Amino acid sequence: MQSRALRLKVLPAAAIAAAVIAGCGSSSSSAKDDPPPAAASTAKGPKLKIVDSDYGSILASGRGRALYLFTADKGKASSCSGDCATAWPPYIVKSKPVAGPGAKAGKIGTTRRSDGRLQATYAGHPVYFYEGDNEPGEVLCQAVNEFGGYWYVIRSSGAAVH
Repeated sequence: MQSRALRLKVLPAAAIAAAVIAGCGSSSSSAKDDPPPAAASTAKGPKLKIVDSDYGSILASGRGRALYLFTADKGKASSCSGDCATAWPPYIVKSKPVAGPGAKAGKIGTTRRSDGRLQATYAGHPVYFYEGDNEPGEVLCQAVNEFGGYWYVIRSSGAAVH
């Protein structure tokens, strides 16, 4: 009986510690190619589009998940790996994304990460998900300073939302 009581006391402490380490919260997610629902578009492959959020119109994946830029990145090179890429998964793609509603095709590109994978870029910025955002347009970690820089959602112009 005493070991059960001990587990009940340790579990909340572990959950609090995990939330503190994660920064803005924690949940699991996958940031691999984010294909849209079949009826969303006739174009194949990954998409970038503009969606509504609490921060106005912002850049998102084809499924509507908010995308962020990282101020520590220099040019198109990503400086987020390891624990950073766990909390802020890069938008990994197999080919250059296409523009969906509101996104500007001329601002879409890719960059090669140090591990060889291809990451989507927008207006020259590598783009990332926040691992706690799961619903379309959800933004749970805006303007936070983590892993050596700030994380901001992105306008259709490519500018950070401050």
